[in-house]
Amino acid sequence: MSFNTSSRQLSKTDEAPEDVPSQEVTPLDAPAPGDTVQTSEAETPEVSAPETEAPEAKAPEAEAPEAKAPEAPEAEAPEATTDPEPKAPEAKDPEPETPEAETPEAETPEAETPEAETPEAETPEAETPEAETPEAEASQTETSQTEASETGTPETEGPEAEAPDADAPEGEVEAPEQAAAAPDPAVSDADTPTAPRPRRWRRVWGGWREKYPVAARVLAWTTTAVALAVVVVALLMPTQADKVRIAAFVRLPVEAIFGAALLIVLPRKPRIAVAAFAGLGLGALTVVNFLDIGFNEYLGRGFNVVLDWSLFSDAQGYLQDTFGKGGALGIAALAVTLVIAVLALTTLSVIRLGNLAARHTETATRTTLVLAIAWVTCAALGVQYAAGIPIASEHTMQALQFKAEQVQRTLQDEAEFAKIAKKDNFANTPPDQLLTGLRGKDMMITFIESYGRSAIEDPVMAPGVDATLTAENKKLTDAGFAAKSGWLTSATYGGSSWLGHSTFMSGLWISNQQRYRTVTAGERLTLPGAFKKTGAWDTVGVMPGVQKAWPEQNFYGIDKLYDSHKLGYKGPKFSWSTMPDQYALTAFERLVHSKKHDKPLMSTIILTSSHQPWAPIPELVPQDQVGDGSIYNAIEKAGKKPADIITDSTKSKQEYGKSIQYSVSSLINYLVKYGNKNTVLIFLGDHQPIARVSGNHASRDVPVSIVAKDPKVLDKIAAWNWADGLQPKQDTPVWKMNAFRDRFLTAYGSTPAP
Repeated sequence: MSFNTSSRQLSKTDEAPEDVPSQEVTPLDAPAPGDTVQTSEAETPEVSAPETEAPEAKAPEAEAPEAKAPEAPEAEAPEATTDPEPKAPEAKDPEPETPEAETPEAETPEAETPEAETPEAETPEAETPEAETPEAEASQTETSQTEASETGTPETEGPEAEAPDADAPEGEVEAPEQAAAAPDPAVSDADTPTAPRPRRWRRVWGGWREKYPVAARVLAWTTTAVALAVVVVALLMPTQADKVRIAAFVRLPVEAIFGAALLIVLPRKPRIAVAAFAGLGLGALTVVNFLDIGFNEYLGRGFNVVLDWSLFSDAQGYLQDTFGKGGALGIAALAVTLVIAVLALTTLSVIRLGNLAARHTETATRTTLVLAIAWVTCAALGVQYAAGIPIASEHTMQALQFKAEQVQRTLQDEAEFAKIAKKDNFANTPPDQLLTGLRGKDMMITFIESYGRSAIEDPVMAPGVDATLTAENKKLTDAGFAAKSGWLTSATYGGSSWLGHSTFMSGLWISNQQRYRTVTAGERLTLPGAFKKTGAWDTVGVMPGVQKAWPEQNFYGIDKLYDSHKLGYKGPKFSWSTMPDQYALTAFERLVHSKKHDKPLMSTIILTSSHQPWAPIPELVPQDQVGDGSIYNAIEKAGKKPADIITDSTKSKQEYGKSIQYSVSSLINYLVKYGNKNTVLIFLGDHQPIARVSGNHASRDVPVSIVAKDPKVLDKIAAWNWADGLQPKQDTPVWKMNAFRDRFLTAYGSTPAP
C-alpha cells in the first residue's frame, strides 16, 4: 500500500544520509520502493479541522484533533498493527535531522515537514507551553535515543499531551527497534525544564490577594505604616518616663534619613543584610531604652550596660518575694518574650521599609532628599516644638554616644577608685586614739529602708510622717533623750540599699556595683570596724533582710551576725520584708542586748518593713505579745496586696508614708523601753524611695539623726549645725553620705593617721 502526495513532493536532497540503517517493517506496512511520501489534507478522510495536516491517511484515528501534532512526517509508520489512535511522533520535534523511524521515508528531514513551514500560530494546540517546551530545548546534537524518548509513550490523548510534564504526544509503534530504544519516561521528563514552583505561602498569598485586592492593599498599607511607626518610635524614644509624650515622637530623626539613603543605593542582598543588622541594633537600643526608663523610675539613674546586669538576680528575688514564685516566673517569661518581640519587630520593620524604598527608588529618593533638606534647615534655625524638643533630632546618635562614653568612664573609674580606696585618713590610727569620746557607750547604727527626704516634705506623705516624728520626739524627750538631725545625700536612689550602707560606713562614694565589689574586697576601715579595732566594743549585726551567706560581714568588722534565719521568726513575710521591724528589734533585745556583756555593744541594725511595695504593712502590737511572730499571721492576711497599690502612685505614696511611720515608731518605742543613759542611737535612711513615690527629679537626700541621753554626746557635734529633734529643717546643712565617717570619727576623738 502506498501513499499519494497531493500537496507537495519531497526533494531528493532532503533525504537522510545513506548510512542510517533502514527499518524493517512488515510487508503489510511497507510502501513500494518507488513511492514518495506526500501529505495531503484532501486524502485524509477523517480530518475535519484544516490545521491538522497529519499524513496518516490510512490511519483515520491518527488524524483526530486530540493528537495536537498535525505535521508528523512519519508516513511509513505501520498502521495495520497499530492501535487505532496513534499520533504522529514527530509532531513536537521538527528540528532534529536524525530520523524518527529507520525506514527510508522516516529519514526525511523534519525541516521540510509542514510543521516547519507552517507557523505555530496556525495550530492553536501547538502553541501550548507543553508543545513548545521540547522544541525550545531540542538541539541539533541530540541522540536518536533522546528523540525516541519523545515519541515512545503510546496512546497519549490530546489533554494529556498538553500536561506540563508530557514532552510530546507519542504513538504506539510496533517497530521492535524503536520500541526497544524508547527510554524510561522519567528520563525525558528530566530533560524537560519546568519553571520553579513558588512556595506554598506565596501561592496562598497571591491567590488571596487576587481574590480580595482591596483588603490586600489595606493590609499592605497598614503593615507599612506600622513598620514606619516602629522605626520612628525606636529612634525617638526618651529614656525617662516623664518625657514620653507625643511631641517627642513628632520629629525628624537624622538616623532615619541616613539609613534610607543607604538602603536605596544598595543591591538586594547587601540591602537586606544591612537592614537586618540595623533592625537588630535598633531593637537592642530600644530594649536598653526601656531599661533606662525602668532604672530612672526605680534607681534615679540610667542603666549601666557594664555593671547593672548583676541586678537582675536581685530583681527576680524581689519579684518572687512580692508576687510569689509563679508570678515572678510569669513576669520573667513575659519580659523575655517582649525582648524577642521587640528585636523581631524592629528588624522586620527596617527590612520592609528598605524593600519598599528599593521598589520605588525614584519616589524614595525624592522623599529622602526633601526630608534631608528639612532636617538641615530646622537644625540650622534651631526650630523646636517646645523647650528642649527640637524638630531636627539626633536622639539615637546622642544615646549611642552617651552609652559609649559611659562604658569608657566605667572602665576608667574602676582603676581610679581602686587607688582612692587605698587612701584612708584613719587607716593607721592606733586603737587607743580611736573614738575616745564614746568609750563605754552602747552604740546602735540603724538604717530604715527607703527613708528619704520626700517622706518629710512631700505633700501626700509629709503630714502623717511629720506628725509621727513630732510624737516620737516627744516620747524621747519625756524619756530623757535628745536628738539632732541633718541631711545626707545618698550614693543610691530607689534601691540598691547596700550601696548606701557601704558609703555611710566606709567613707567612700560607692555608687555602683563595681565600686562595691572593689571596696568590700579590701581592708577599708568602716565605722563598725573602727569600734572593733579599739578592742573596747563587741560588734554585732542584726540584718533580717540577709537570707543567704554574707561574706561582707568580715569587711564591716562584725563579730556576730543575726540574719533572717537566726532571729527565730515564725510569722509570715510581709512582701519582701522577712519580718516586721518590731519583731526584729524585740529579737535583738532577747538574743543580744539583754544579755550580760563584758564590753559595750556596737550594733548595726537594718530595718526592712518600709521596703517597697509597701503592702501589706505590719501593725504595732503590745510588746509582750510579739512572741515568735505568729501574731502577725492575721495582720498579714488582713493587709493590702501589692497589686492593690503597685500601679497607683497616690496609693503607693500613702502606703509608703505609713510604712515609714511604722518603722520610726518601732525604733523609738524600742529605744524608750530598752535604752539607758549609755545608749547612743544613729539612725538614717539608706536612700529615697522610687520616683513613682518620691517624684520625678527628687533629691537623693535622706534624714539622719543622733539620739542620746548623755548631753555630752550631742555637744560634740554642735558645730555641725544640725536641727534639734528628729526632723531636719529645709536649711539644715546637707553633706554627701561618704563624708559622715570622717566627720564622726573626728568629732568623737579619733586622730587621723593616713
